[in-house]
Amino acid sequence: CRIPGKERERERERERRRDGQRGETDETRSPPTAFGGKKEKYSHGYSASQMKSLSAICATFIRPVSMSETSPHVAGEADPASKHLREFYEASGSDNGVPEEVAEIMVRRLPKEGVVLMWWLLWALSTKVGTLVLCGRESLSWRFPFVRSFPDMPVEARERVLQRWTKVHGPFFFLRMAFGTLKIFCFHTFYSQVDEDVKNRFWTTVGYDVPQDRGEATRERPLDKGVVDTSAKDGSSLLKSLSNHGLRVAEDHRRNLYTIECDAVVVGSGCGGSIAAALLAKSGYKVVVMEKGGYFWGDDYSLLEGPSMEEMYQNGAKLATLDSKIMIMAGSTVGGGSAINWSASIKTPEPVRREWANDHGLALFGRQEYQEAMDVVWRRLGVVDKCLEEGLQNKVLRAGCESLGLDCESVPTNSSEAHYCGQCSYGCPTGDKKGADSTWLVDAVNCGAVILTRLKAEKFVFEERNEDGGSKKKRCVGVLARVCEPRNSNSTRRVLIRAKLSVSAGGALLTPPLLISSGLKNPNIGRHLHLHPVLLAWGYFPESDSSFKGKSFEGGIITSIHKLLSEQKSPKIIIEAAALGPATYAALTPWVSAVDMKEKILRYSRTVHLFALARDVGSGEVKEEDRVTYKFHQVDKENLTDGLRTVLRIMVAAGASEVGTLQSDGQRLKAKGIKKEDLDEFLDVVVARGGMASRSELWTMYCSAHQMGSCRMGVNEEEGAVDENGHSWEADGLFVCDGSLLPTAVGVNPMITIQSAAYCVSNRMIEYLNSKSESRAA
Repeated sequence: CRIPGKERERERERERRRDGQRGETDETRSPPTAFGGKKEKYSHGYSASQMKSLSAICATFIRPVSMSETSPHVAGEADPASKHLREFYEASGSDNGVPEEVAEIMVRRLPKEGVVLMWWLLWALSTKVGTLVLCGRESLSWRFPFVRSFPDMPVEARERVLQRWTKVHGPFFFLRMAFGTLKIFCFHTFYSQVDEDVKNRFWTTVGYDVPQDRGEATRERPLDKGVVDTSAKDGSSLLKSLSNHGLRVAEDHRRNLYTIECDAVVVGSGCGGSIAAALLAKSGYKVVVMEKGGYFWGDDYSLLEGPSMEEMYQNGAKLATLDSKIMIMAGSTVGGGSAINWSASIKTPEPVRREWANDHGLALFGRQEYQEAMDVVWRRLGVVDKCLEEGLQNKVLRAGCESLGLDCESVPTNSSEAHYCGQCSYGCPTGDKKGADSTWLVDAVNCGAVILTRLKAEKFVFEERNEDGGSKKKRCVGVLARVCEPRNSNSTRRVLIRAKLSVSAGGALLTPPLLISSGLKNPNIGRHLHLHPVLLAWGYFPESDSSFKGKSFEGGIITSIHKLLSEQKSPKIIIEAAALGPATYAALTPWVSAVDMKEKILRYSRTVHLFALARDVGSGEVKEEDRVTYKFHQVDKENLTDGLRTVLRIMVAAGASEVGTLQSDGQRLKAKGIKKEDLDEFLDVVVARGGMASRSELWTMYCSAHQMGSCRMGVNEEEGAVDENGHSWEADGLFVCDGSLLPTAVGVNPMITIQSAAYCVSNRMIEYLNSKSESRAA
């Protein structure tokens, strides 16, 4: 995968050093990839027969299609006689190393149960007996030995098998999960691959291209003077770099351990951690920020969908709940989620604040202090109330709402009014979007904070308290971390950061596992996880038959919003636009046949996706990293059903020629000129169904981009994992400062809420350190 910009140069330098140590030459080393880096040998461990099965599956999902099999009107704006279109139809999913990439991703990104399932499935399909059990009569032949393995079956028979797998229930329902996983990985890989010209060979055909105009010239990387990439430095250079940044550091050669002394250590650099670092550093304390991801800025961003998601998202954007019901997107880079989110900057709704203050007893959210914190955050992020021009998707949302007489509000964004970038989910090359990496972290670095990248926290370190009195028996004295070495490195270096105050700010998915691995026992840690589950629907707006101009991936991602309110006037469902690159679009689009899928892909640039997001009552757990469980509440399913139906009505009212859901059977409706009673009949069967692991015959893919509540504040240890100040109930000097603090789901895009809560908690941290300094002075 391509590593963007300057980070790619650093990786090349690391490779040159490793090559020199191994004595490799230009003639003996592996051939370069299209991106200048060396292609590592695949390490997935599958046998040749298993890979043959996987190749057959990929070649069935994406098989060569003749023009006669397709409908003449589906080629969108492409020329039916063009060479590119013919190549698109003739393409196969077994081309260009796609199966090898899929195998590698499955081994690296699936939970251990998923890895075992895929290994077993591919082995079974490589045998005749296993194929007979899993594929039934389609595996039979009139020729000896009368049973064929999956790779030896005709592609038409293989396609019928995959179609049946989408509907399997009963004891073989695991085939549905395998189908969904393989389909997502295959299509995402196929449409995110790029060649020597850094383009996918089918982007032109589907109407997509990576924007080349990046606005004004790239400015100086604002965090360079404070960033230390731990993985890019050997022992002596790392020691020297840390010392040059004003840190007291010692090296233990025997244990391969570096010990750093500072006032405060912050684990995580996202919406919460960045504010903690900025306020603590401004108060004169020496702050060290740890981030397991890398630092990117300006030309570092390739804006390529595949490598950007691999580098900047948790688990390479391949994270899902263990039952595969919900795909989870979370940032994993300097700036965290703020570096890859969609700019929406919405203050905490007043009814939600009242609920938290009154029902949960958290007075903070009812005080003027919290209102003032939101105002400070609003100003620092440079939030504007609206944009000058909306893109296709938000125009559709606004026009559909107006046609139906529904309210449609403008969404404030932390970017300029002229911001017209649809690639914010892959980083902001101009710095126009004011994420934490261009605001709070800049403040922190300018006040002497140091950011250690590619450094992963393993556990907080505690000492027993000697003082009499008080309920906290432990005192946190720092954090033990591991350098994220290159994958082919045999080195294991660790860093112990000793600090007077420690902050867990890794987000709602990573803070609980870290606290649990550190030995904390509060039962609320890892529970009450809210995900704002999302259901998407699509509408096709052919350019030749629509008043809307532009393409679905152009323009600000979220600039309009429609809210469905509860009886308490808090949002129970919000409707907004989604950002889907061609690979994500293909991965999420229902597959009912190879021909149908290629027809849908051709419509990519004029297919609008809107989503219904629930303020979820249901919740989940995350007690181990990348192992998330979640249980829907019936209220959430009912609300999402209402929201999904409203999304479809909006797109029909806006003039869509066809609409549909992401239900596994490809649920869709020809909408142009449809009668009201026919639309109502269609909407009656649109419901929020279970995910891939559901035992019902049909399933729908859910998504989540917001994670909250897994270490929530509480008035006591029974109600929350930490107190109202974010301070651990169990360990003195340990604070939590991220989205996991929120007592419930907030119901709107949570960036402003997380940063406002973090601002208040960070002020409590300063008071804590000040009081410790005063007591020592006394």
